[in-house]
Amino acid sequence: MADFQQNGNIAQFHNLRSRPLEELVYELETFSQSRRISLILPSLYSELEGDALPNILRELSKVSYLHRIIVGLDRADEAQYRHARAFFSVLPQQTTVIWNDSPRMLQIMGRLKALGLAPQEPGKGKNVWGCMGYLISCADSAVMAIHDCDIVTYTREMLDRLVYPVANPTFSYQLSKGFYPRVGDNKLNGRVTRLLVSPLLIALKRTIGDRDYIDYLRAFRYPLSGEMALRTGLLPDLRIPSDWGLEIGVLSEAWRNLGPRQVCQVEIADVYDHKHQDLSPEDASQGLSRMSTDICKAIYRKLAADGTVFTPHVFRTLKATYYRSALDLLEAYWADAKMNGLAIDRHAEERSIEMFGENIVRAGQLFIENPQETPFIPTWNRVHSADPTLLSDFRAPLATARNLPCSLEYKVTRRSDSPSGVFLRVNASQR
Repeated sequence: MADFQQNGNIAQFHNLRSRPLEELVYELETFSQSRRISLILPSLYSELEGDALPNILRELSKVSYLHRIIVGLDRADEAQYRHARAFFSVLPQQTTVIWNDSPRMLQIMGRLKALGLAPQEPGKGKNVWGCMGYLISCADSAVMAIHDCDIVTYTREMLDRLVYPVANPTFSYQLSKGFYPRVGDNKLNGRVTRLLVSPLLIALKRTIGDRDYIDYLRAFRYPLSGEMALRTGLLPDLRIPSDWGLEIGVLSEAWRNLGPRQVCQVEIADVYDHKHQDLSPEDASQGLSRMSTDICKAIYRKLAADGTVFTPHVFRTLKATYYRSALDLLEAYWADAKMNGLAIDRHAEERSIEMFGENIVRAGQLFIENPQETPFIPTWNRVHSADPTLLSDFRAPLATARNLPCSLEYKVTRRSDSPSGVFLRVNASQR
């Protein structure tokens, strides 16, 4: 049974196993009658060929309260896009696949580039930002959820628990962040959170002093989780980082726009496993090396925006403080794993800590040397102000790279698992 601890900074919702899941789902179906819920799935084409995504679709097919699913498809040619449309067509919800490499999307990006508003680099941040824009243009959802497409241990309960705090109209929470134990294959996972983010936040507090923002981030049990849900009223003014700092960036935006009383975290799984990135110590532009640098820069940017002054001396001190904090935490993780019969490679863990320490300084150097850097993608409110027709053009139904027209086929069916017995199914079909 989970604990029921509250940390005093943000609300935590635990899975106390005291309520049947069917009751939670019934409430979500009731909420969705007046507060439509949509899901964003940022996906690489390669993930369609893995083991995780087919199971995710099987689980999502059981979710009766979802109004819309938006798939952002990256790294796909036209044939792969057509395969992706067929692949996702098994979903009963209204499902849209946005082919980010299509001529049409490239044309839209060209318009943004001419305005100086285009995302600086491809990746998950750009993918999510585009899907958010499409959802804003639909103007028919009150809640947006997002999760990755590589979750090997996915069950529908993850989504049910994730969206409940922001879908419940009697709750005041605007953003819900998922957390879970990172245990899989009989070993302790979650290296970046355990060995970088947690000791870095401890080191920052010791180096630059108390900051409410640092306490806020430390309150999250798994700040780098890709599972979150938020009310769609936040989307037009949300600044999305274009790099690997997406998850930290969204939490920082919630801190700026909401404050901690409107943010919560919820336990969504007992077991969680997904695709693991390589450490890539020899290449700072790949894998966890790139990720760790971007995460550090995201944290530095937010602290600087709140008035913290960073110098090379600060970063050198920060690295030394981080290294000691990380080794202390590693000792605790090793003992915890040993007690629970889990494997942990102390040599590999210390190598990770050494690389992360180097990247803490590298990220600081990049931060100081590029004062004009604008890593955030412009908000959709700014895009709309610069080009009021772009969102409507984005929303216009174009299904393929050849600009073939697309119609919407509406079918009303009876479903016994819906409270009203009526479920509206909307399928996109080529005409």
